[in-house]
Amino acid sequence: MRVCISIVAISFALVAATAATGCKKKDSKSGGGGGAIALLLPESQTARYEAADRPFFEAKFKELCAGVEVVYSNANQVAADQQQQAEAAIARGVKVLVLDPVDGDAAGAIVKSAKAKNIPVISYDRLIKGGSSPDYYVSFDNEKVGKLQADALLEALTAAGVAAPKITMINGSPTDNNALLFKKGAHSTFDGKVTIVKEDAAANWKPEEAQQLMEQFVAAVGPTGFDAAYCANDGTAGGAIAAMKAAGIDPKTKMTTGQDAELAAIQRILAGEQFMTVYKRIQPEAEKTAELACALFKGEKPSASLVNGATNNGTADVPSILLVPVAVSAKGGGATQSVADTVVKDKFYGPDSAAKICKGYEAPCAAASIK
Repeated sequence: MRVCISIVAISFALVAATAATGCKKKDSKSGGGGGAIALLLPESQTARYEAADRPFFEAKFKELCAGVEVVYSNANQVAADQQQQAEAAIARGVKVLVLDPVDGDAAGAIVKSAKAKNIPVISYDRLIKGGSSPDYYVSFDNEKVGKLQADALLEALTAAGVAAPKITMINGSPTDNNALLFKKGAHSTFDGKVTIVKEDAAANWKPEEAQQLMEQFVAAVGPTGFDAAYCANDGTAGGAIAAMKAAGIDPKTKMTTGQDAELAAIQRILAGEQFMTVYKRIQPEAEKTAELACALFKGEKPSASLVNGATNNGTADVPSILLVPVAVSAKGGGATQSVADTVVKDKFYGPDSAAKICKGYEAPCAAASIK
């Protein structure tokens, strides 16, 4: 009898221990503190989202809101997929939605669905419109981005002695509100000062779309029919430059703009194939968003020093955190700062940023004082 009792007792103890272990495991998985927020990014064509925005956001959020899960999704430039991802996150019961919209107008429906469940929404990097009222907006002064690109290009063309410049323009996706702002900012400088011989938009921000557009532009105006190329970001710049090369045009003779300071673009800039990029310090953008998201998760009012403006989205003045973009060229000067003083100094690609940039580009790096 004693043996039986002992076995039963031991068995009961093992079951209890297993149950306790299972409970601890569950707590650990949910992060101890419990609850979740959602981070919804728009696409992966642009390298920054997976390489910078997501890891910087997640690292800072986990530091500030330890134990809270970050539910992550990337829509790969499909608005309908993003809608489904958002609906799944809302149904799951996330406490905050950080949303970088594929389509700023279509994403208004997501904000309205979240509001119906009392879930605050942070419009990240791109402004959400569509008759909605996001709680906050975190981005750069995007009209200024386009103006920086155009100012730097016009200044360089003037310095090179190009009178009455003729340029091509490849804008970003029409469904991206930022692209509309880049275009507006660029035109504010170009209009009346340059002749835009051809202009179109890369529908999905894809380099191959830009390549096809530039092929069409060259076929229409000829290799000598334009002096420079405005491209809204580095991906489209890469596509346009590939088209120039295929047409027998030396890209060093056609100054090309970009944006995002992608590694390949910085290397093209040092090699002289791309004129400039706009460097947006993504780490502080992502980290300030994480700080804001954590405060909202806790039901706290964000620090007064965090919010520095308001942006009208057509429906409301959305409290905003706006950061300052920087124009970057190989050695800097005039309207631009140097690669060495920006992306290298900030270790934008990690602690070995200089080594990553200079692999295979040793001579251009030395010329640009990058060590």
